[in-house]
Amino acid sequence: MFQGASSLSLDAKGRLSVPTRHRDVLSATASGQLTITKHPDGCLMIFARPEWEKFRERIGSLPMSAQWWKRIFLGNAMDVEIDATGRVLVSPELRAAAGITKEAVLLGMGSYFELWDKATYDAKEAQAMQGGMPDVFKDFAF
Repeated sequence: MFQGASSLSLDAKGRLSVPTRHRDVLSATASGQLTITKHPDGCLMIFARPEWEKFRERIGSLPMSAQWWKRIFLGNAMDVEIDATGRVLVSPELRAAAGITKEAVLLGMGSYFELWDKATYDAKEAQAMQGGMPDVFKDFAF
């Protein structure tokens, strides 16, 4: 289970350094193999390959009425590997789709990560905080 936020900077080639605390787990559980694809909220999803294969199977089994979402998730998926220095290359197409230029935020979301452009994430988080908690948290005890 991945959790926590990390502020990252992409280099000129679009590579980001995977935080060490996640890199060790990803190397052990997925041999450093990842898959990156679009997320409907405007960020990218990064999966360890075994988790991606489960997600891909679920998406692939959706009915034809979800064909465009299949295209979005599966058609944009890129397989990558963590290199010897702990970096992964985020393709120019995926960086452009999420508006990521240099500063980014990597969020552990349980079985996958979200990669956000930092300014976009900060704005969406502030908007969510201003809107108050949704009703699903009404009976949730902290």
